[in-house]
Amino acid sequence: MFKIKRVLNKHNIYGLLTGLIFGFLLQKGGITNYNVLVNQLLLKDFTVFKVILTAILTGMIGIFFLKSKNLVEFNLKPGSVVSLITGGLIFGLGFGLLGYCPGTLVGAVGEGSLDALIAGVPGIIIGAGLFANVYPKFKNSFFTKNMIKRKSLLEYFEINPTLMIIIFSLIIIFTLFIIEILT
Repeated sequence: MFKIKRVLNKHNIYGLLTGLIFGFLLQKGGITNYNVLVNQLLLKDFTVFKVILTAILTGMIGIFFLKSKNLVEFNLKPGSVVSLITGGLIFGLGFGLLGYCPGTLVGAVGEGSLDALIAGVPGIIIGAGLFANVYPKFKNSFFTKNMIKRKSLLEYFEINPTLMIIIFSLIIIFTLFIIEILT
């Protein structure tokens, strides 16, 4: 079995506050609503896609600003093709069956959604428990085959960070503009 540590420190408090703000913003953006999420999957409502693109743009600019001031350091995690496919399939299965991803599920529970509470919360708890108990047995097997190099897009393409931010920002803004026109 596994043990849960109870530690109250400033990082946990920052995490809790960040999570509360994140959930509040998800709710205000309308993407804790089951119908909005399902309609995104059916390509009828692009609210979720627009929020994600805006978050990527904001996060990209924010992280590179903080990095330029030496306030953060990149710490790329290793991964493999098999682990990415496995994780994607599990995530997609849960999202497809319930209509929520983990972040929107917690926001929907906070909003009073019974389907998220009754089906989603037990699903997250059972899934996390299964992962915690099963992963250690498999972590040195097929999950470590075909490892991906720990490189960022900047390292792969050998491009200036400012130039990359400008290029991706323009692509995202153009995509958001097109979505607004077409929907």
